[in-house]
Amino acid sequence: MRVDAFDYDLPRELIAERPAVPRDAARLLVVERAALTDRRVRDLPDLLRPGDLLVCNDTKVIPARLAGRRGQAAIEVTLHKQHGAGCWAAFARPAKRLRPGDRIAFAEDFTATVEAKGEGGEVLLCFDRADAALMAALARHGLMPLPPYIAAKRATDARDAADYQTMFAANEGAVAAPTAGLHFTPGLLDALAARGIGHVTLTLHVGAGTFLPVKAADTQEHRMHAEWGELSAAAAEAITDARARGGRIVAVGTTALRLLETAAEESGAVPPFAGDTALFITPGYRFKAVDLLLTNFHLPRSTLLMLVAAFSGLPRILAAYEHAKAAGYRFYSYGDACLLYPQAA
Repeated sequence: MRVDAFDYDLPRELIAERPAVPRDAARLLVVERAALTDRRVRDLPDLLRPGDLLVCNDTKVIPARLAGRRGQAAIEVTLHKQHGAGCWAAFARPAKRLRPGDRIAFAEDFTATVEAKGEGGEVLLCFDRADAALMAALARHGLMPLPPYIAAKRATDARDAADYQTMFAANEGAVAAPTAGLHFTPGLLDALAARGIGHVTLTLHVGAGTFLPVKAADTQEHRMHAEWGELSAAAAEAITDARARGGRIVAVGTTALRLLETAAEESGAVPPFAGDTALFITPGYRFKAVDLLLTNFHLPRSTLLMLVAAFSGLPRILAAYEHAKAAGYRFYSYGDACLLYPQAA
């Protein structure tokens, strides 16, 4: 399918630079087949049914942006996927002159060596430490990896350390937030539970590749970056039980949806899973595990816009986005959300 089919114009002033306060005050566009309804995220208990189950991503964003030097040359690095103890795939800028064996210093006592070099500015870095020691060094010297469309408008600051983290964040490893989860608060979870709507978590460590533009002219020519995820036996059992009782599975974000669909069998059963996924969902995909999708508004020509178009239908998604623009919704990572029904609903 042609990538330009997923294009749309967005005024820059609709790109959110900060999240809503409180988080569940964000606007929510409910996208059904025959109707578009303007609500708030805090209305979710009224929009869902008792017995429904939310599946949220509990990945935790690490301070993955680093400024370093190779000799006299300044190098900016964004980590995006771990490759063993102390080694990470990363995007480096500028990467043209980096060579395997080069040493990058991020502080006097914090360095990494370029082990390999790939395409598009990608390098494999092995740090001088691993595990908790590496996470501690990143906390001291790294910055939260805000999306380029926010970082281009303002500097990362202390507020982002909390703002760009969901309340579910527990397992370190993401370099981008699972942004649909940013809208949740303890009070909203309590209200959902009081209505008989539960939640479970899975882990998908979101990589920086989520922000990469699709440069191919056709979706079949695009290569997804792999991301690591895990769905526990307890979460898989809860999903099975909810389905058996007639409840719907509500993916909180495209990351949760992609891991559920990766784990799902053709029958729709969802067993435990651990490993990489490079699942690329485009129109024509048959969804097996997810009944509803809560998600933010996505960039033009992005793999995430392709995913929501596959879920709800491209004409319906483009119409919803035009409605959101006209109504002044806030877009992208810190922006508002939509609750998507599938094409058949």
